Amino acid sequence: MLEQRRTTNILLLFIVVPVVFYLLKILSFIFIPLISSMFIALLFLPLMRWLGRRNVPRLLSIILVIALIVAGVMIGVELVQLSSKQILSNDTGFFGKAEVKIHDLMLYMQDRFGIDYEQDGNFLAQFFEKENIGSTFDFVRKFLTNILMIVFFTILWLSESINMHNVLNNTILKRKHTSVKAFMKIERDLITFIKVKFLVSLLTGIFTGLACVFFDVSFPIFWGLFAFLINFVQMVGSFISVILLSIFAFVELDPSSTLFFFIVAISGVQVLFGAILEPVFMGKSFSINVIAVLIMLMLWGFIWGIPGLIMAIPITVFIKIILEQFPGTKVIASLLSGPERSISPRIK
Repeated sequence: MLEQRRTTNILLLFIVVPVVFYLLKILSFIFIPLISSMFIALLFLPLMRWLGRRNVPRLLSIILVIALIVAGVMIGVELVQLSSKQILSNDTGFFGKAEVKIHDLMLYMQDRFGIDYEQDGNFLAQFFEKENIGSTFDFVRKFLTNILMIVFFTILWLSESINMHNVLNNTILKRKHTSVKAFMKIERDLITFIKVKFLVSLLTGIFTGLACVFFDVSFPIFWGLFAFLINFVQMVGSFISVILLSIFAFVELDPSSTLFFFIVAISGVQVLFGAILEPVFMGKSFSINVIAVLIMLMLWGFIWGIPGLIMAIPITVFIKIILEQFPGTKVIASLLSGPERSISPRIK
Protein backbone atom coordinates (compact mmCIF):
# COMPACT_ATOMS: atom_id res chain seq x y z
CA MET A 1 0.00 0.00 0.00
CA LEU A 2 2.80 2.38 0.93
CA GLU A 3 4.68 1.56 -2.28
CA GLN A 4 1.53 2.15 -4.32
CA ARG A 5 0.97 5.55 -2.68
CA ARG A 6 4.59 6.51 -3.37
CA THR A 7 4.23 5.54 -7.04
CA THR A 8 1.01 7.56 -7.28
CA ASN A 9 2.71 10.62 -5.78
CA ILE A 10 5.58 10.36 -8.26
CA LEU A 11 3.16 10.10 -11.18
CA LEU A 12 1.20 13.10 -9.90
CA LEU A 13 4.47 15.02 -9.61
CA PHE A 14 5.30 14.31 -13.26
CA ILE A 15 1.86 15.62 -14.23
CA VAL A 16 1.70 18.66 -11.93
CA VAL A 17 5.20 20.09 -12.57
CA PRO A 18 4.75 20.59 -16.36
CA VAL A 19 1.31 22.13 -15.71
CA VAL A 20 2.82 24.57 -13.20
CA PHE A 21 5.57 25.63 -15.63
CA TYR A 22 2.99 25.98 -18.41
CA LEU A 23 0.89 28.29 -16.21
CA LEU A 24 3.99 30.28 -15.26
CA LYS A 25 4.70 30.82 -18.96
CA ILE A 26 1.12 31.67 -19.92
CA LEU A 27 0.65 34.02 -16.94
CA SER A 28 4.11 35.58 -17.26
CA PHE A 29 2.55 39.05 -17.54
CA ILE A 30 1.52 38.67 -13.88
CA PHE A 31 4.32 36.55 -12.42
CA ILE A 32 7.24 38.56 -13.85
CA PRO A 33 6.15 41.86 -12.21
CA LEU A 34 5.13 39.98 -9.03
CA ILE A 35 8.49 38.22 -8.54
CA SER A 36 10.49 41.29 -9.65
CA SER A 37 8.63 43.47 -7.15
CA MET A 38 9.27 40.91 -4.40
CA PHE A 39 13.03 41.18 -4.93
CA ILE A 40 12.81 44.99 -4.98
CA ALA A 41 10.72 45.00 -1.79
CA LEU A 42 13.17 42.63 -0.07
CA LEU A 43 15.98 45.05 -0.84
CA PHE A 44 14.17 47.87 0.97
CA LEU A 45 12.77 45.85 3.90
CA PRO A 46 15.74 46.71 6.20
CA LEU A 47 15.13 50.42 5.48
CA MET A 48 11.41 49.95 6.23
CA ARG A 49 12.21 48.30 9.57
CA TRP A 50 14.73 51.05 10.42
CA LEU A 51 12.11 53.72 9.75
CA GLY A 52 9.54 51.72 11.73
CA ARG A 53 11.81 51.61 14.80
CA ARG A 54 11.92 55.41 14.65
CA ASN A 55 8.13 55.59 14.65
CA VAL A 56 7.88 56.78 11.06
CA PRO A 57 4.35 56.01 9.75
CA ARG A 58 4.27 53.08 7.34
CA LEU A 59 2.60 55.17 4.63
CA LEU A 60 5.39 57.75 4.79
CA SER A 61 8.00 54.97 4.75
CA ILE A 62 6.46 53.49 1.60
CA ILE A 63 6.41 56.94 -0.05
CA LEU A 64 10.11 57.41 0.77
CA VAL A 65 11.00 53.99 -0.67
CA ILE A 66 8.99 54.63 -3.84
CA ALA A 67 10.72 58.03 -4.15
CA LEU A 68 14.12 56.28 -3.95
CA ILE A 69 13.07 53.79 -6.63
CA VAL A 70 11.80 56.60 -8.89
CA ALA A 71 15.06 58.52 -8.37
CA GLY A 72 17.02 55.42 -9.41
CA VAL A 73 14.87 54.99 -12.52
CA MET A 74 15.35 58.68 -13.40
CA ILE A 75 19.12 58.31 -13.12
CA GLY A 76 18.94 55.32 -15.45
CA VAL A 77 16.80 57.27 -17.94
CA GLU A 78 19.28 60.15 -17.82
CA LEU A 79 22.16 57.79 -18.57
CA VAL A 80 20.23 56.35 -21.51
CA GLN A 81 19.62 59.86 -22.83
CA LEU A 82 23.31 60.73 -22.48
CA SER A 83 24.36 57.59 -24.34
CA SER A 84 21.75 58.28 -27.03
CA LYS A 85 23.01 61.84 -27.52
CA GLN A 86 26.56 60.50 -27.67
CA ILE A 87 25.63 58.03 -30.41
CA LEU A 88 23.56 60.53 -32.40
CA SER A 89 26.29 63.16 -32.29
CA ASN A 90 28.95 60.66 -33.34
CA ASP A 91 31.12 61.98 -36.15
CA THR A 92 33.70 59.21 -36.33
CA GLY A 93 32.00 57.54 -39.29
CA PHE A 94 31.60 54.29 -37.39
CA PHE A 95 28.82 52.93 -39.62
CA GLY A 96 30.89 53.66 -42.71
CA LYS A 97 33.86 51.80 -41.25
CA ALA A 98 31.59 48.93 -40.23
CA GLU A 99 30.15 48.69 -43.74
CA VAL A 100 33.64 48.53 -45.28
CA LYS A 101 34.92 45.89 -42.85
CA ILE A 102 31.80 43.77 -43.15
CA HIS A 103 32.05 44.03 -46.94
CA ASP A 104 35.69 42.90 -46.86
CA LEU A 105 34.87 40.08 -44.45
CA MET A 106 31.98 38.81 -46.59
CA LEU A 107 34.14 38.90 -49.72
CA TYR A 108 36.78 36.85 -47.89
CA MET A 109 34.10 34.34 -46.81
CA GLN A 110 32.85 34.19 -50.40
CA ASP A 111 36.29 33.49 -51.81
CA ARG A 112 37.31 31.12 -49.05
CA PHE A 113 34.14 29.13 -48.42
CA GLY A 114 31.92 29.91 -51.41
CA ILE A 115 29.30 31.76 -49.37
CA ASP A 116 26.98 33.84 -51.56
CA TYR A 117 27.08 37.55 -50.78
CA GLU A 118 24.84 40.17 -52.38
CA GLN A 119 26.99 43.29 -52.77
CA ASP A 120 24.19 45.64 -53.81
CA GLY A 121 22.65 47.82 -51.12
CA ASN A 122 23.66 48.64 -47.60
CA PHE A 123 24.33 45.54 -45.51
CA LEU A 124 23.61 47.24 -42.17
CA ALA A 125 20.46 48.89 -43.50
CA GLN A 126 18.92 45.44 -43.99
CA PHE A 127 18.64 45.14 -40.23
CA PHE A 128 16.70 48.40 -39.96
CA GLU A 129 14.07 47.78 -42.60
CA LYS A 130 10.51 48.38 -41.49
CA GLU A 131 9.43 44.75 -41.69
CA ASN A 132 12.34 43.67 -39.48
CA ILE A 133 11.49 46.03 -36.64
CA GLY A 134 8.66 45.33 -34.21
CA SER A 135 6.09 47.92 -33.30
CA THR A 136 7.73 50.57 -31.13
CA PHE A 137 4.38 51.58 -29.71
CA ASP A 138 3.61 48.02 -28.63
CA PHE A 139 7.03 47.71 -26.98
CA VAL A 140 6.59 51.00 -25.08
CA ARG A 141 3.09 50.00 -24.01
CA LYS A 142 4.26 46.64 -22.62
CA PHE A 143 7.24 48.24 -20.92
CA LEU A 144 5.14 50.91 -19.18
CA THR A 145 2.55 48.33 -18.18
CA ASN A 146 5.23 46.15 -16.57
CA ILE A 147 6.70 49.16 -14.75
CA LEU A 148 3.30 50.16 -13.36
CA MET A 149 2.56 46.58 -12.28
CA ILE A 150 5.98 46.29 -10.59
CA VAL A 151 5.36 49.55 -8.69
CA PHE A 152 1.88 48.35 -7.69
CA PHE A 153 3.12 44.97 -6.42
CA THR A 154 6.09 46.61 -4.67
CA ILE A 155 3.69 48.81 -2.71
CA LEU A 156 1.67 45.71 -1.76
CA TRP A 157 4.82 43.88 -0.58
CA LEU A 158 6.07 46.86 1.45
CA SER A 159 2.67 47.51 3.02
CA GLU A 160 2.48 43.77 3.87
CA SER A 161 -0.77 43.40 1.97
CA ILE A 162 1.15 40.47 0.49
CA ASN A 163 2.99 38.88 3.42
CA MET A 164 5.60 36.36 2.27
CA HIS A 165 6.00 34.95 5.78
CA ASN A 166 2.27 34.17 6.04
CA VAL A 167 2.23 32.74 2.52
CA LEU A 168 5.08 30.34 3.35
CA ASN A 169 3.53 29.42 6.69
CA ASN A 170 0.06 28.74 5.30
CA THR A 171 0.94 27.00 2.03
CA ILE A 172 4.32 25.26 2.05
CA LEU A 173 5.92 25.00 5.49
CA LYS A 174 2.86 25.08 7.79
CA ARG A 175 5.08 25.28 10.87
CA LYS A 176 5.51 28.68 12.49
CA HIS A 177 9.08 28.22 13.74
CA THR A 178 10.24 26.64 10.49
CA SER A 179 8.55 29.29 8.35
CA VAL A 180 10.11 32.14 10.36
CA LYS A 181 13.56 30.55 10.11
CA ALA A 182 13.18 29.86 6.37
CA PHE A 183 11.83 33.34 5.66
CA MET A 184 14.70 34.99 7.53
CA LYS A 185 17.22 32.94 5.56
CA ILE A 186 15.50 33.69 2.25
CA GLU A 187 15.37 37.40 3.06
CA ARG A 188 19.00 37.54 4.21
CA ASP A 189 20.38 35.58 1.25
CA LEU A 190 18.37 37.36 -1.42
CA ILE A 191 19.19 40.79 0.00
CA THR A 192 22.87 39.80 -0.05
CA PHE A 193 22.55 38.60 -3.65
CA ILE A 194 20.79 41.77 -4.87
CA LYS A 195 23.22 44.12 -3.11
CA VAL A 196 26.34 42.28 -4.27
CA LYS A 197 25.04 41.84 -7.81
CA PHE A 198 24.16 45.52 -8.08
CA LEU A 199 27.56 46.62 -6.71
CA VAL A 200 29.53 44.22 -8.93
CA SER A 201 27.49 45.17 -12.00
CA LEU A 202 27.97 48.88 -11.25
CA LEU A 203 31.75 48.49 -10.91
CA THR A 204 31.83 46.36 -14.08
CA GLY A 205 29.97 49.05 -16.00
CA ILE A 206 32.16 51.87 -14.68
CA PHE A 207 35.45 50.16 -15.48
CA THR A 208 34.19 48.98 -18.88
CA GLY A 209 33.33 52.58 -19.73
CA LEU A 210 36.73 53.76 -18.47
CA ALA A 211 38.44 51.12 -20.65
CA CYS A 212 36.57 52.50 -23.67
CA VAL A 213 37.71 56.03 -22.79
CA PHE A 214 41.33 54.95 -22.28
CA PHE A 215 41.52 53.04 -25.59
CA ASP A 216 39.51 55.70 -27.43
CA VAL A 217 36.56 53.43 -28.25
CA SER A 218 33.37 55.29 -29.13
CA PHE A 219 30.25 55.45 -26.94
CA PRO A 220 31.84 54.73 -23.52
CA ILE A 221 28.66 55.72 -21.63
CA PHE A 222 26.57 53.35 -23.74
CA TRP A 223 28.98 50.44 -23.31
CA GLY A 224 29.32 51.08 -19.58
CA LEU A 225 25.54 51.08 -19.19
CA PHE A 226 25.25 47.97 -21.38
CA ALA A 227 27.88 46.11 -19.31
CA PHE A 228 26.06 47.14 -16.10
CA LEU A 229 22.69 45.84 -17.30
CA ILE A 230 23.85 42.65 -19.06
CA ASN A 231 25.90 41.67 -16.00
CA PHE A 232 22.65 40.85 -14.17
CA VAL A 233 22.30 37.84 -16.48
CA GLN A 234 24.36 35.28 -14.59
CA MET A 235 27.32 33.71 -16.43
CA VAL A 236 25.99 34.53 -19.92
CA GLY A 237 26.08 38.31 -19.48
CA SER A 238 29.85 38.50 -19.14
CA PHE A 239 30.48 36.62 -22.38
CA ILE A 240 27.91 38.67 -24.30
CA SER A 241 29.44 41.93 -23.07
CA VAL A 242 33.01 40.97 -24.01
CA ILE A 243 32.06 39.46 -27.40
CA LEU A 244 29.91 42.39 -28.55
CA LEU A 245 32.37 45.03 -27.35
CA SER A 246 35.26 43.13 -28.97
CA ILE A 247 33.40 43.04 -32.30
CA PHE A 248 32.64 46.75 -32.00
CA ALA A 249 36.29 47.51 -31.21
CA PHE A 250 37.43 45.35 -34.14
CA VAL A 251 35.37 47.55 -36.47
CA GLU A 252 36.59 50.80 -34.96
CA LEU A 253 40.22 50.01 -34.11
CA ASP A 254 42.89 48.73 -36.47
CA PRO A 255 43.85 45.09 -35.83
CA SER A 256 46.94 45.81 -33.76
CA SER A 257 48.28 45.52 -30.23
CA THR A 258 45.82 48.26 -29.18
CA LEU A 259 42.86 46.04 -30.05
CA PHE A 260 44.46 43.07 -28.32
CA PHE A 261 45.12 44.99 -25.10
CA PHE A 262 41.61 46.45 -25.15
CA ILE A 263 40.09 42.96 -25.32
CA VAL A 264 42.42 41.85 -22.50
CA ALA A 265 41.35 44.88 -20.44
CA ILE A 266 37.59 44.33 -20.73
CA SER A 267 38.05 40.58 -20.15
CA GLY A 268 40.14 41.40 -17.07
CA VAL A 269 37.34 43.60 -15.74
CA GLN A 270 34.86 40.72 -16.05
CA VAL A 271 37.26 38.25 -14.43
CA LEU A 272 38.16 40.58 -11.56
CA PHE A 273 34.62 41.53 -10.57
CA GLY A 274 32.71 38.45 -11.76
CA ALA A 275 35.01 35.51 -11.10
CA ILE A 276 36.96 36.81 -8.10
CA LEU A 277 35.19 39.53 -6.11
CA GLU A 278 31.56 38.49 -6.63
CA PRO A 279 31.97 34.91 -5.26
CA VAL A 280 33.97 36.30 -2.32
CA PHE A 281 31.19 38.74 -1.44
CA MET A 282 28.44 36.16 -1.97
CA GLY A 283 29.91 33.62 0.43
CA LYS A 284 28.72 30.08 1.06
CA SER A 285 25.00 30.90 0.88
CA PHE A 286 25.15 30.98 -2.90
CA SER A 287 27.13 27.81 -3.42
CA ILE A 288 25.15 26.34 -6.32
CA ASN A 289 26.21 23.60 -8.70
CA VAL A 290 27.36 24.98 -12.05
CA ILE A 291 25.19 22.44 -13.91
CA ALA A 292 22.20 23.52 -11.81
CA VAL A 293 22.92 27.15 -12.70
CA LEU A 294 22.99 26.35 -16.43
CA ILE A 295 19.80 24.28 -16.23
CA MET A 296 17.98 27.01 -14.31
CA LEU A 297 19.17 29.66 -16.76
CA MET A 298 17.82 27.64 -19.68
CA LEU A 299 14.57 26.79 -17.87
CA TRP A 300 13.66 30.29 -16.68
CA GLY A 301 15.01 31.85 -19.85
CA PHE A 302 12.64 29.64 -21.84
CA ILE A 303 9.69 30.44 -19.56
CA TRP A 304 10.18 34.19 -19.04
CA GLY A 305 12.85 35.27 -21.52
CA ILE A 306 15.35 37.92 -20.38
CA PRO A 307 13.57 38.58 -17.03
CA GLY A 308 13.82 34.83 -16.40
CA LEU A 309 17.57 34.88 -17.06
CA ILE A 310 17.98 37.74 -14.59
CA MET A 311 15.87 36.12 -11.85
CA ALA A 312 17.02 32.51 -12.39
CA ILE A 313 19.63 32.45 -9.60
CA PRO A 314 17.52 34.19 -6.91
CA ILE A 315 14.64 31.84 -7.71
CA THR A 316 17.01 28.86 -7.48
CA VAL A 317 18.27 30.03 -4.08
CA PHE A 318 14.66 30.46 -2.94
CA ILE A 319 13.78 26.92 -4.06
CA LYS A 320 16.92 25.46 -2.47
CA ILE A 321 16.17 27.03 0.92
CA ILE A 322 12.59 25.72 0.83
CA LEU A 323 13.76 22.21 -0.10
CA GLU A 324 16.24 22.23 2.80
CA GLN A 325 13.35 22.50 5.28
CA PHE A 326 11.96 19.02 4.52
CA PRO A 327 13.82 15.74 5.17
CA GLY A 328 12.41 14.18 2.01
CA THR A 329 13.71 16.96 -0.27
CA LYS A 330 17.09 17.63 1.34
CA VAL A 331 18.65 15.30 -1.23
CA ILE A 332 17.41 17.53 -4.06
CA ALA A 333 18.71 20.60 -2.21
CA SER A 334 22.12 18.96 -1.88
CA LEU A 335 22.13 18.26 -5.63
CA LEU A 336 21.57 21.96 -6.26
CA SER A 337 24.43 22.86 -3.94
CA GLY A 338 27.96 22.99 -5.22
CA PRO A 339 31.45 23.64 -3.94
CA GLU A 340 31.98 26.91 -2.12
CA ARG A 341 32.21 30.01 -4.31
CA SER A 342 31.21 28.27 -7.51
CA ILE A 343 28.07 30.20 -8.37
CA SER A 344 29.58 32.71 -10.67
CA PRO A 345 32.11 31.19 -13.03
CA ARG A 346 33.06 33.76 -15.65
CA ILE A 347 35.54 34.25 -18.40
CA LYS A 348 38.73 32.53 -17.53
